[in-house]
Order: sequence, then structure tokens, then C-alpha cells
Amino acid sequence: MGIEVFQGGGGIARITIDNPSRRNALDITMFRDLADAWRVLDADRSVRCVILRGSGEEAFCSGADLSVDWDACQDRDVLIDQALLKSRVFSKPIIAAINGHCVAGGFELALAADIRVARTDARFGLPEVRWGIFPSGGGALKLTRQIPRALAMELLLTGRLISAERACESGFLNAVVASSALDDWALSAAEAICSNSPAAVQAVRAFCAGLELGDPASSAQALREQTCVDRVRESGDWREGVAAFLEKRTPDYPDR
Repeated sequence: MGIEVFQGGGGIARITIDNPSRRNALDITMFRDLADAWRVLDADRSVRCVILRGSGEEAFCSGADLSVDWDACQDRDVLIDQALLKSRVFSKPIIAAINGHCVAGGFELALAADIRVARTDARFGLPEVRWGIFPSGGGALKLTRQIPRALAMELLLTGRLISAERACESGFLNAVVASSALDDWALSAAEAICSNSPAAVQAVRAFCAGLELGDPASSAQALREQTCVDRVRESGDWREGVAAFLEKRTPDYPDR
């Protein structure tokens, strides 16, 4: 269990989220290992493209493991930023091969990818608001810039999941394929990228990632988002929501 990094030939590296018994949820150690993997691969001149996928057949990634005591992680906001590439510019193209449900932090991780392909039965969404959590891994920051605003707000405010077909229609996915074709599709795209000029590819990737984040992302906009994150945490809804999630019941939020 953990974050597996494999560097094969041809400039293609693979990151696999390996925690299938918990739908590839990320605990604190996995968040740290994922953040470290991005730093190592970014500095490795032999790596020209990264393919990201989950282990097993059920999920790409279900986000943070809510059974973990996240209050004990004093650097969690920085860690989430680093692991999910929320506001960090990674210089190599990323291809997400989405082999199942892609929700919460897993969806936010997929937002950092440049090219996305998914299985026909994959589902997508940001259910954080159902559990008293602000989608602070990039969902609130990036989603309205990547898909139509009406759909982005539907996902952010209702917590509902959508099908791979609807995600593809919105432009979030490049393709929806059968399970047997998923890895071949991702590999073919990675090989096409690696056949091009590394300098040109990395410059385009870094430039476009910077455009998406925008100048305010590192200052006023990031501060405003952190204020919202803190307000949700201080409300107490986080504790009730997580307890309800773990107990498999409907949360009982107080009126305020």
C-alpha cells in the first residue's frame, strides 16, 4: 500500500495510488509520498511525461482517508497543496488514466492533469460539502476554469456525482474507453508527447498551468480561499460530517 513510482523507458514515468481496499484513499503518509514523487520526477531530466492511475478496479482515488486524525497534521494545507498540485506548477505533462470512481481529493488530483481518459463506468464529483468539508485541494479554485460554470457549481454545491459520459461532454475528459483500452490509450498519448521536443513540451505545460492558476492564485485569491477553509473547519460541521461518513449515516448539522 502506498504511492508507487515506476520509471520505464522512453521518458515515461508512472505513479500508482495503491490502496485499493479503501478505494485508493490517501492517508497522511501517502500525501507526503505523493508530494515527494512530484518533486523527484520534476527534477529528473529523463522524465518527460507522467501517467497517473489508481490500483485495482474500483477507484482512481477517493481523496483523503477520513478515518485519519487530520487535526494532528499541522501542515495539512501545505501538504494538500503539494500532493494535489493545487497551486504548484509541475513542468512535465500529466496523463490521468482514471480506472474507476474519481471523487473528492481524487477529483482534485485529476484537475492537475493535462490529459484525462476514463473507463466507461467511472464517476466524478466533489462530495465534500455533504460532510462539512471545504474542497480545498483545488476544486473550488480550478473547477470553474476547466468546465462550464453551471456544471462546476452543481458539483461543488450538491455533492452529486456525474457519469464519465457527462464529464467527457463537459470537456473534463479527453476520452471514455473500455477498461481493456484504458492503459493503452494513456500510453499512446504519453508516447506521442515524448516524441516531441522536451523543451517545447515543458515550456507549453508550465505556461498553460501558470495561466490557469492566474496571478492572484498565490496572493489575494489563496488568502480568501484559506479564510473560507478555516471558517468551515471552525464551524464544527467538519467533525459532524466526518463522524457521519465513518458511521454511514446522514449528518445532522445545526442551524446557524
